[in-house]
Amino acid sequence: MILLELFGAFFEIALFSIGGGYAAMPLIRSQVVQAHGWMTMSEFADLLTIAEMTPGPIQLNAATFAGMRVAGFPGALCASLGVVTPSLVLVSLLAYLYRRYKSLSLIQGVLGFLRPAVVALIASAGLSVLLLVLFDGQRITMANLDGLGAGLFLLALFLLRRRKMSPIAVMLLCGALSLAAGVLFGAG
Repeated sequence: MILLELFGAFFEIALFSIGGGYAAMPLIRSQVVQAHGWMTMSEFADLLTIAEMTPGPIQLNAATFAGMRVAGFPGALCASLGVVTPSLVLVSLLAYLYRRYKSLSLIQGVLGFLRPAVVALIASAGLSVLLLVLFDGQRITMANLDGLGAGLFLLALFLLRRRKMSPIAVMLLCGALSLAAGVLFGAG
């Protein structure tokens, strides 16, 4: 029964997440943390980190990781199939329809209206992760602010935006600094 639940949950996520992996993160969180209780918010943050670091589509990586966590290899397979199936069907159908009707202004209008929704979903996922890093799921107050997390966030933002540093180098640097802080100060 859990395998069908995994397939169904990730099928639903893939069916309604327009805009890719980052846009799907709020939906994945809703399913695995809130609706089914398969993971805690902290475990979801680990899922998100692993899904981003692992080569391949983030949404598929997240499904595979969640399925493996919940029901081992069969769970990973069912969750992965659940997240891929709607895309295969919808992309095939949409490619046919777009190729046939791409000159219609209605199609261009629909695509134009979807863009802000996708941006909002991605921003929501980013804000959720940021709040988890800065406040570890606790109440948002200055007393609960994680100084190391805030410092690493600001450093990463500066290096990415101002210094145009490679995202991989920034991830490695922040990981090394977090590890060093954990060893030296018992933080992180």
